[in-house]
Amino acid sequence: MAALDQKSPNVLLQSLCCRITGKSEADVAHQFQYAVRVIGSNYAPTIERDEFLVSEKIKKELLKQRREADAALFSELHRKLQTQGVLKHRWSILYLLLSLCEDPRKPSSRVGSYGAVFAQALPCDAHSTPFYYARPQSLSLSYPERSVLAAHNASSMGTSGISSLGVYPLYNLCLSLSLSAEISEAALVRDILYVFQGIDGKFIKMCAPENCYKIDSKVNSSSPSLRDTSSRLAELGWLHNKVRKYTDSRSLDRAFGLVGQSFCASLHQELKEYYRLLSVLHAQLQVEDDQGVNVGVDSNLTLRRLLVWTYDPKIRLKTLAALVDYCQGRKGGELASAVHAYGKTGDPHMRALVQHILSLVSHPILNFLYRWIYDGELEDTYHEFFVASDPTVKTDRLWHDKYSLRKSMIPSFITMDQARKVLLIGKSINFLHQVCHDRTPPGKILPASKSTDSPKDAAELFTDLEGAFQSKIDAAYFETSKYLLDVLNKNYQLLDHLQAMRRYLLLGQGDFIRHLMDLLKPELARAATTLYQHNLTGILETAVRATNAQFDSPEILKRLDVRLLEVSPGDTGWDVFSLDYHVDGPIATVFTRECMSHYLRVFNFLWRAKRMEYILTDIWKSQMCNAKLLKSMPELSGVLHQCHVLASEMVHFIHQMQYYITFEVLECSWDELWNKVQQAQDLDHIIAAHDVFLDTIISRCLLDSNSRSLLNQLRAVFDQIIEFQNAQDTLYRSALEELQLRVQYEDNKRQREQEGEWGVTAEQEAAENKRVQEFKDTIPKMCSQLRLLTHFYQGIVQEFLRLLMTSSDESLQFLSFRLDFNEHYKARDPRLRPSLGATRGRRSSNI
Repeated sequence: MAALDQKSPNVLLQSLCCRITGKSEADVAHQFQYAVRVIGSNYAPTIERDEFLVSEKIKKELLKQRREADAALFSELHRKLQTQGVLKHRWSILYLLLSLCEDPRKPSSRVGSYGAVFAQALPCDAHSTPFYYARPQSLSLSYPERSVLAAHNASSMGTSGISSLGVYPLYNLCLSLSLSAEISEAALVRDILYVFQGIDGKFIKMCAPENCYKIDSKVNSSSPSLRDTSSRLAELGWLHNKVRKYTDSRSLDRAFGLVGQSFCASLHQELKEYYRLLSVLHAQLQVEDDQGVNVGVDSNLTLRRLLVWTYDPKIRLKTLAALVDYCQGRKGGELASAVHAYGKTGDPHMRALVQHILSLVSHPILNFLYRWIYDGELEDTYHEFFVASDPTVKTDRLWHDKYSLRKSMIPSFITMDQARKVLLIGKSINFLHQVCHDRTPPGKILPASKSTDSPKDAAELFTDLEGAFQSKIDAAYFETSKYLLDVLNKNYQLLDHLQAMRRYLLLGQGDFIRHLMDLLKPELARAATTLYQHNLTGILETAVRATNAQFDSPEILKRLDVRLLEVSPGDTGWDVFSLDYHVDGPIATVFTRECMSHYLRVFNFLWRAKRMEYILTDIWKSQMCNAKLLKSMPELSGVLHQCHVLASEMVHFIHQMQYYITFEVLECSWDELWNKVQQAQDLDHIIAAHDVFLDTIISRCLLDSNSRSLLNQLRAVFDQIIEFQNAQDTLYRSALEELQLRVQYEDNKRQREQEGEWGVTAEQEAAENKRVQEFKDTIPKMCSQLRLLTHFYQGIVQEFLRLLMTSSDESLQFLSFRLDFNEHYKARDPRLRPSLGATRGRRSSNI
């Protein structure tokens, strides 16, 4: 018997404790007591979730009961059930049947069953995300025993089990006890289980002023630790209420949108898992109540044990409550960004929880996104998606104004570049359908792609934002943009129209512009009010037929037209004439009204500069043609020399300006534009490059607001050239008239002498000398007029050079060097001589 006692479990367990700790039997009493409690617990091993094993157990049970026919029938029915896809959880149903077939008269089986369920707290796959159970090392596992009061309370509840969850029971025993009596731990445990659901217990109630659950002040508790532990456990109820209040208030709010409803659904899922744990705890409490009445075993459900088991659920509820606070007032993509921000944590379990919620929240966003990039459809009733649509915008402004990005709704896990590409994809599809009238189905433009059918797909996609998601966006972006550019270039000749703008509105077609100016000269010299557009249109068509412009496409030539600007008093045809180019349809997206307005401004500037070149050419021709004729009038040599010098200055100025405008501004900018257009990946790139091109030539042609003073000086130079042309024409007209009279006088004199008469009489000679003297008297006036004109012209040029030298644009500074290459003007104006310090400062700034 002694030998048997030495091999009993208690003796062996005590020996094991002594061996592990290295202490004597008297010193390991505490460890031995703990080991006995652990071994004596009702925990069962984790249930194996194997459908085959459960079915085999059922057949074995039938065979034990000598029901071979039923076992065979069960096998046949189970085989048929496996071939049908109606049930998704066959294992659960089979396990339920196996549990129901157990003998209810065996209490140990029932206890073991509850113990198995409670041991695993929650099934491994019952959670929407992995549920991590960690036990704080500082918590002691030596639990006080339950009092007889717990057994009495349990007997008053009956054996309703988990059906009492969420309903506060009537404690019959409490009718005979006063609130001032000392409360037991068992009563606190029962109260805590209801507080976990946000329901006030008998002793633990919500304190509204402090916004927390507290034990009633009228109730006595012998142990302060019980009161403290109860308060710590009651925090779960407060957290539960916070999350539940948010879901209840927002679930019925339609304006919260699909993303918000998905967020509420994810919170409901987490609360559902939390309720499963509570149901297990209630079931365990019911089992212990039944055992306390029938068997009288000790309790396994204590406040300290609840504190351990609810450690991880509390962390999850804290995360959910913090998430609810952070997401207040947010919706759509902004809500998804808030959830995503909470996933940036080093705790893998919290990160898994937030990642699961994010997968549910982002699923509607991904559905919006796929519908947009593959079909071009935007069904965003509650304005949750980051692409916005303005239904009031007309078709001609579809690309520029109808669709835009809601930056606040762009989820933080989607980059701005990805969002821009998403916007362009759907916008391109709608542009093709509504503006280009291209009826190609989107499926033929884009490669077939799988859409998100479940939140799991969304989660997998968003976990690889730089891989799978980026590749999907890039593929759709490149295919859609390439197809759109092909349609614009092949069906609507976008590049041909761009070149036509360069040739006609920017004066690139030199032979056409020169011939047009020759034909228009008589018309444009008249007053602006006497011009008729149909007459000018006929001249334009004549110029087209007579030059290489005739070989352009009819589609381009029919868009070329004449336009008369608004007439001001005193304007001539040169001041109001302009070429125009009509644009409509898809190409109007690139050549907008603002762009065409810029083109007209540049054309007027270039046309005026070209006219100055044309005027100086006429001036030079007049000088060359009249030089020999006027050699017989030596008194004009001085004034003609002044004309030649001033004309040379003007020719140099205009030639340098034309070189600057033609090559440094237009050609360089055009080459840069053409390279960008050839490399453009989408229509936005072409529009942006074209806008930069126009802005560049506007600024470098001195047409922007910053160059207003320079432009005024340049226009003053142009005005002086016209004044000089008028002055020289007057001079040559007077000189030629005088020359003609002198030649006529000499011819008459010679003819009379040949006839044998006196060549002239004294009166005729006196009259001739008087007329010649009167002409000579006008020459000083002409000289003074030319000197005054030269003085004004040089003063304007000097001011223009000064403004060029002080400009921040290097190209304009270099232009000033070319205009005054021999420092002719610098010698006349001290302001054009920069100090050494200013020169060094400008050089350092350029570096």
